[in-house]
Amino acid sequence: MRVLFFGTPRFAIPSLEAVARAHHVVAVVTQPDRLSGRGLRPSPPPVAARARQLGLPVLQPERLRDVREQLQGACPDVGVVVAYGRVLPRWLVSLPRLGCVNVHPSLLPRYRGASPIQAAIRNGDATTGVTVLRVSEELDAGDVLAQQEVEISPEDTAGSLEAKLAEVGAYLLVEVLEALEQGRVQPRPQDSTQATYCGKLSKQDGLIRWDWPAEVVERHVRAMDPWPVAYTAHGDRTLRIWRVRKTEGSGQPGQVLRLTPQGFVVATAKGAVEVLEVQPPSGRRMTAAEYARGYRLQPGDRLG
Repeated sequence: MRVLFFGTPRFAIPSLEAVARAHHVVAVVTQPDRLSGRGLRPSPPPVAARARQLGLPVLQPERLRDVREQLQGACPDVGVVVAYGRVLPRWLVSLPRLGCVNVHPSLLPRYRGASPIQAAIRNGDATTGVTVLRVSEELDAGDVLAQQEVEISPEDTAGSLEAKLAEVGAYLLVEVLEALEQGRVQPRPQDSTQATYCGKLSKQDGLIRWDWPAEVVERHVRAMDPWPVAYTAHGDRTLRIWRVRKTEGSGQPGQVLRLTPQGFVVATAKGAVEVLEVQPPSGRRMTAAEYARGYRLQPGDRLG
């Protein structure tokens, strides 16, 4: 089939590769290059870079209407949306003869919205999954075409879970496209009364509140890895927290209880966590033990 592909981040790359192997991708539509790094140089989105490696035509419009004629002239059979980052206008959703489908990393209707992977980890879910659904006017509310459950391990970060879901999503997407082509899809409406929502994350969402229980702090740190990264304050500096584990201890929330060979232990509202890996401002990632020595962290210090 002739496929229009819409996607931007790394999560979309396995789906792009799978579709390109099975079908004819007439265009890859992704976000414009953005300034990044210390030199603020233009950097292409991951999907744009991979699409060019695959020899696929790439469009990076600021506004979709700017490429309307090109997309209409591509005569697509189906549109595929994988974390594109924008809502498709009605004219575009109805352009392909078989409509548009979306790959979403949750078991809809749970976790509609922009941060379903982080929400699943932070809420302590044992499983999550991938849904392939029809694109509709309401966000993530279209009919379900296929779903597959994925286990969340106790060590999963948002980054590691995203990688697993991306592979599952690519496999499921190819199956759905084949079913669409053969006219054997069986759409299932979502029960919107069971819908939950999770918004787009900002850097401020990484803040650790030490008046949370230890298990919530531990899940929060994993959910914020690799972005926006969990953080707290130590004195007048912001300290990124990359890795912690639950441990024994009690005290005032945010109080450093003791130093350990691996790092240091901080009290929470219920229990404590051992901080294992951190990153000071403008510094590298390091063990929490290195940080404690270099920045003279002592029992009794307060974080947050």
